[in-house]
Amino acid sequence: MDLARQRLRLSGGTELSFVTAGEASMPPVLLLHGFPGSADYFRDVVPLLSQVAYVIAPDLPGFGESDVLPQVTFDAFGEAIAELLDRLAVGPRYVYLHDFGAPVGFHIAMRAPDQVLGHIIQNANAHRTGFGPPWDPVIAYWSHPDPDNEAASTAHLTFEGVRNGYLGGMPPDVAARIPPKVWEEDWRVMQLPGRMETQRALIKDYGNYAARFDEIADHLARWQPPSLMIWARHDPFFDLAEVLSWMQALPRMEAHVLDAGHKLLETHAATAAPLMVDFIRRT
Repeated sequence: MDLARQRLRLSGGTELSFVTAGEASMPPVLLLHGFPGSADYFRDVVPLLSQVAYVIAPDLPGFGESDVLPQVTFDAFGEAIAELLDRLAVGPRYVYLHDFGAPVGFHIAMRAPDQVLGHIIQNANAHRTGFGPPWDPVIAYWSHPDPDNEAASTAHLTFEGVRNGYLGGMPPDVAARIPPKVWEEDWRVMQLPGRMETQRALIKDYGNYAARFDEIADHLARWQPPSLMIWARHDPFFDLAEVLSWMQALPRMEAHVLDAGHKLLETHAATAAPLMVDFIRRT
C-alpha cells in the first residue's frame, strides 16, 4: 500500500510528514517507527488497522520526509508528535512502541497517562535487559563520551549497518522476504542534510532515555496500561530477555514472539495486523 502523506508546519517552523487513515471517530492509534525508517514501515498493517482505528503514523523528525529539528532529543521529538496530536484533535489513543519510537511514545504517554488507551510493544526497550551485545559500544559511549567511543557507537551508520538493521540475526529464508529497496531508501534519506547528525544525536540521547527506566517502571506499575506485545525473536539489538521484563512489569499483557527480525512488520505484517485489530476491539 502506498501511504498518502500530509505535512504539518510545527510551531517551531519545521515541517512534519505524517499519514492518517480510517475515520476520526474511531479509536486513534499512534504508530511510531524506529531506526532508520519512516511511517512506510507500517504500510502493510495500515489497511486492516484503519478498519477499526484512526491511524496516525508520522515520520519522526529527521526521518523519511520530515524536516530535521534544530534540537535533536527524544523529548523534542515527543513534543513535536504531541503537537501533531493536538492539531489533529486526537483524544485518548493507543501508542505503538518500537525501537527509537519508544522514547517518543513514553514522552507522550507519561505527560498524559490518562490519554493512553493501551500500548502495542514491538522490540522496544524499557529495561536494561533489552540491551543485546551490539549495545556495548553505545553504553560505553554514554559513560565515557570521548571521540573513540563515539566512533565505535556510531560505526553502524553506514549502508551495511542500515541493511543489517533489516537482516541482522535473521534466518536466511526470512531475510530473503525483505526487498533491498527498503533499506536502500533509508540509506538515501540518511544522506540528506542534517540526517546523519540527527542519528548521532539520538544515539547519545538514548542514554538519557535509559536513565529514566526506573521512572518508566514506576509509571507502568501505577497505570498498568492494556498492552499487546508482538516481539521479533531474532532481533540482535533488542534482547529476548526484554520480553520477560515487560511481562513482569505488565502481568496482564498479551505477548506473541514471532519468527522475525528487528523489522518484524516487513515479514510478518499478515500475522501482526490481526493481533493488533483484535487487541483494539477488545480494549
